[in-house]
Amino acid sequence: MEYIQRTVEKQIINYLKPNKAVVLLGARRVGKTKLIQRIIELVNEPTLFLNGDDQDTHALLAIQSKANYERLLGNVRFLVIDEAQEIPNIGAKLKLMVDTIEGIKIIATGSSALDLNESIGEPLVGRKMTFHLYPLSQGELSKHENYLQTTQQLSNRLVFGTYPELEFLQTNNEKIQYLKEQVNSYLLKDVLAYEGIQKREKIVSLLRIIAYRIGSEISIESIGNELGISKNTVDKYLDLLSKVFIIHRVGGLSRNLDNEITKKAKWYFYDNGIRNALISNFNSLELREDQGQLWENYLIYERLKKQAYAMDYGSHYFWRTHSRQEIDWIEEKDGALKAYEFKWAMQGKAKIPQAWLKGYPDATFEIIDRSNYMDFITE
Repeated sequence: MEYIQRTVEKQIINYLKPNKAVVLLGARRVGKTKLIQRIIELVNEPTLFLNGDDQDTHALLAIQSKANYERLLGNVRFLVIDEAQEIPNIGAKLKLMVDTIEGIKIIATGSSALDLNESIGEPLVGRKMTFHLYPLSQGELSKHENYLQTTQQLSNRLVFGTYPELEFLQTNNEKIQYLKEQVNSYLLKDVLAYEGIQKREKIVSLLRIIAYRIGSEISIESIGNELGISKNTVDKYLDLLSKVFIIHRVGGLSRNLDNEITKKAKWYFYDNGIRNALISNFNSLELREDQGQLWENYLIYERLKKQAYAMDYGSHYFWRTHSRQEIDWIEEKDGALKAYEFKWAMQGKAKIPQAWLKGYPDATFEIIDRSNYMDFITE
């Protein structure tokens, strides 16, 4: 596989219109630069490519005037800015270009929603479309492999995840070194840069706690006590980590029952490889005690990718009662509820909790295991 086509490729090209901007968000190393290079090839028109990590780019854009930007662009009307969140006041600068330079088309990418989405959001209301890019989805991989190859790779992907560069590494040692480097050098770069946060060890410790507790409700107060930081600080770190696309929050569902648990949340990683790198565990699947956690995390982030790329918007939750009846994953859309229970071991059938049947008689219920998971996570 020399190039793996990304699902949002065609969507981005279709939205590239004069005096509009595309914002592409995603964690570092998920393939944003490779994707926009591919789009530049397909669009096939003169392009100005700028890198927000380069201080020369900052200098070129520093003078916020139409005249400066017209000199910079010349006859070019396709502007691409990679890692745009690094550029001060980028939202106002892009707004000025979109509003005053006739025919300009812009793509701005960012590895953090901390600055880019917030600074661009208000200035470019009605002038932009935002897309998200994640580690490779199974839907994208399925275009390059048959079902047998997919099933053969499942255990490997539960351990190492699906960052694009991993698909081209041959040995497990290479993959382990890549993921360790990702965690040590790239993963927290945007979080630590935000407001000058210095407590890297606390954030890493927080991520490790979440990594060990996938599928379990998280007590913010308990984690704060464990780490020696305040509840508000834990909340702040979790919010930052979600905005740089490392973890995702899932809250509890409550509609009818007095004993439903709603105050705590569960947190999942967007990639199993990152999760396993944080806890330094790359043992093969058959030697692990966390198979169920890896399976649950994998299904959830693959489902989220599928829905994001399909622009299939809805709400999602877990469900549990104080009497310990529970369901892993609940989706709500247009007033309808769908419940899913995830099972790695295909032994027997899980029963629908009686409290769920009584409280939500119109909801659907389905077991997702290795026999049917592809329908759950691919188009």
